[in-house]
Amino acid sequence: MADAFSLQLNPLELILRGSVMYWFLFLLFRFVLRRDAGSVGIADILLLVLIADASQNAMGGSYTSVPDGIVLVSTIAGWNWLLDWGGYRSRWLRRLAEPPPLVLVRHGRMMRRNMRREFITVPELMASLREHGVDKLAEVKIARMEPDGQISVIHEGGAGNGEDTPAASRRTPGA
Repeated sequence: MADAFSLQLNPLELILRGSVMYWFLFLLFRFVLRRDAGSVGIADILLLVLIADASQNAMGGSYTSVPDGIVLVSTIAGWNWLLDWGGYRSRWLRRLAEPPPLVLVRHGRMMRRNMRREFITVPELMASLREHGVDKLAEVKIARMEPDGQISVIHEGGAGNGEDTPAASRRTPGA
């Protein structure tokens, strides 16, 4: 029973393992899995569970005590907090942590290269546009995939559901 509440691994090793795995997973999600951030499907949940399970051993080695787990979880939570705090304070870090919006439609024309980059099909794009009250591409001034994976739409010519307001038109990346 006492073993469950005593450190069994060097805390610095746990911090190092947790830090390395945090940054590896952060970079994986930042640069590879951007599109999936805005929606959660069964495949996404499965992917997260498998990544968590696969990375657990790399992070903690063979730890079995509660304090070892606390050190590891605290390390991961600490990096997450520091990244959020740093992104709030630093434009450079915010640009590193969040991808810029990606234009999918400009003045009624699909940007197929950008769609291909994020594996967005025409039917998926059109479904998203319909959710914003758009029936035809010609009605779209600009549609972007935002850093959170959602698609925002600004209507051409001021007709629409309020997303074409001057404030929406002035949005800047990272602001």
